[in-house]
Amino acid sequence: MENFVVSARKYRPADFKSVVGQEHITTTLQNAIKNSHLAQAFLFCGPRGVGKTTCARILAKTINCEAISSDFEACGSCNSCISFQNNASFNSYELDAASNNSVDDIRNLVEQVRYAPQKGSYKIYIIDEVHMLSTAAFNAFLKTLEEPPKYAIFILATTEKHKIIPTILSRCQIFDFSRIQIKHIAEHLKYIAEKEQVAYEEEALRLIATKADGALRDALSMFDLIVTYSAGKKVTYLDTIANLNILDYDYYFKVVDALVEEDISDTLLIFDEILKKGFDGHNFIVGLSEHLRDLLVVKDESTVHLLQVSDSAKQRYLDQSKQASVSFLLSALNLANLCDIHYKTSKNQRLHVELALMKMTKLSHAFRLAALPDVEIKKKA
Repeated sequence: MENFVVSARKYRPADFKSVVGQEHITTTLQNAIKNSHLAQAFLFCGPRGVGKTTCARILAKTINCEAISSDFEACGSCNSCISFQNNASFNSYELDAASNNSVDDIRNLVEQVRYAPQKGSYKIYIIDEVHMLSTAAFNAFLKTLEEPPKYAIFILATTEKHKIIPTILSRCQIFDFSRIQIKHIAEHLKYIAEKEQVAYEEEALRLIATKADGALRDALSMFDLIVTYSAGKKVTYLDTIANLNILDYDYYFKVVDALVEEDISDTLLIFDEILKKGFDGHNFIVGLSEHLRDLLVVKDESTVHLLQVSDSAKQRYLDQSKQASVSFLLSALNLANLCDIHYKTSKNQRLHVELALMKMTKLSHAFRLAALPDVEIKKKA
């Protein structure tokens, strides 16, 4: 049986042009190589799974490439590139600061820096999770980072920039990696699905991209999970919501329909059905808040593009938004937000959500009463 290689490793970018959603970083690095403006210390920071270590490795490989291309990408076929790909390069070193964070570890690294590269122009040192270094280790590293030999380049990567001491930050050229947009993750998943000959539904890929919260590595892990679950190598919407424990957005459409119709009974019955399926009340109220926000977004043509769903789902949002006023959506969103804030401190969490839903069903009635003259309100009372 062949060893399975996860998509996050199999499709890890090997050059700058294949890095997803970080064009501001890759363009700057390519221009730095082109114009020979390479800093001697880089700090790559940003959330997990966005390409920090990947870009560090690509930069390390490209700097020493013996036959760099016209667009300043590593050729991938020279001796330097091949040895780098086989983890046999003597010019590139990686240190995991999470498990090598003592003064002695940094002293060993500083000792290595003294020796010039035997082949190639640069020696590159990649320190991952650099925020895990102890204060003493940071201080031991300062002098070398400030005045390194001309052949040494340091690339530091971290998810927690605020934990790095200011004296280290001041010595680095800082690159802030952003969360990858949903559309870019979905497009990349589509590319991989086609390469692997996996049948897919675009709504499922978009759902995976949304759930990944900007981390491409997380999206690829979820994609592998759904493909493994399905016997026939396919990624469907139903399989995705079942495996990722995501509530089908049909329920949110049903709930809002009941709220607009002022039907308390139907609203509570739908919520009861959701709980019986094993979903948490807190996740439901957070999802309902997002749904109400999306309905507000499509109320104005200028903000429709903020809704990142498939075309078929977008039409459903447009249709439902016509049934609810902006005042209703804003008030319901406010009630859902308050419910979310106080959910964990509530003694009876189910009742807490139900009370918020019952208040939402009476919003339209309250607006009608507010619009009546005072005399008519007294008569109705």
